[in-house]
Amino acid sequence: MYRTAAKRLFLGTSLRRNGNAHLLRFPNLKPIARPSANPQPFTDSNPNQHEFPNLSDSTSYSSSSSSTSSTAGEHTRSERQRPGIDYQEEQARVLQASLPHVLRLGWSEEAMIAGAREVGVSPSIVGSFPRKEAALVEFFMDDCLQRLIDRIDLGEDLKNLIPSQQISVLVRVRLEMQAPYISKWPQALSIQAHPLNVPTSFKQRAMLIDEIWHAAGDDASDINWYVTRTVLGGIYSTTEIYMLTDRSPDFRDTWAFLDDRVKDAFDMKKTIKEATYLAEAVGVGMGNSLQGFVNKVFQR
Repeated sequence: MYRTAAKRLFLGTSLRRNGNAHLLRFPNLKPIARPSANPQPFTDSNPNQHEFPNLSDSTSYSSSSSSTSSTAGEHTRSERQRPGIDYQEEQARVLQASLPHVLRLGWSEEAMIAGAREVGVSPSIVGSFPRKEAALVEFFMDDCLQRLIDRIDLGEDLKNLIPSQQISVLVRVRLEMQAPYISKWPQALSIQAHPLNVPTSFKQRAMLIDEIWHAAGDDASDINWYVTRTVLGGIYSTTEIYMLTDRSPDFRDTWAFLDDRVKDAFDMKKTIKEATYLAEAVGVGMGNSLQGFVNKVFQR
């Protein structure tokens, strides 16, 4: 089902914990078959709510492509499996115990040694982590994703919100998990940006964005799948950076910034649709006159 090189890369390196795997859901795209006069944008049942930009409005896919692509959305909430790097139980205990020490020692080998001592394990276990500090950051990212998934599964209140509000709430919930570590988070970002750590960092963030979109009811199975996740990934990253410099009480300015960015993204679709309808109306009105003018030009 997953045929592209990108999909093989993600699926070949799926994170595991306690024998379970979490698979990032990629749509199975096919070549465009024909133009469509009636595009089907991503919408919610409420016609007055914000919509997310759908850059595939001008095209549609063949029926065979749609049936194949729909497998991307077949993962129900009960079927989804949990994320996690394949750590031994002892390693996981050390990493979990190390997190409180990050506040004092940063994302460092020293914090991991302190965590090992706290759970009665020899500090030499730190040598079993090939990338040490990166392992600690990645463990934290996986732990946060697990907690977010649990929040989504229990979040009955999300059902009463429109998609734009659901996105804002879930991004905020996830970023609030980083709030206690905000003074040390620039170091975490630096570790994630190291060339050796980028593949895992990118995968973890992609899984996070995918979970948020599915929680908001996104079932896109065409090029819009990539568009929505790219845009939300940008919103998440810019809000994360904004949070680092926010000195307002309880990050109040950060959440206002987040709400504005999400609203702008959802409003973009409305603007694009209105411009399209205007162009079509003008085209209908001017079509005959314009065609006559073109014919005269080429007859000269």
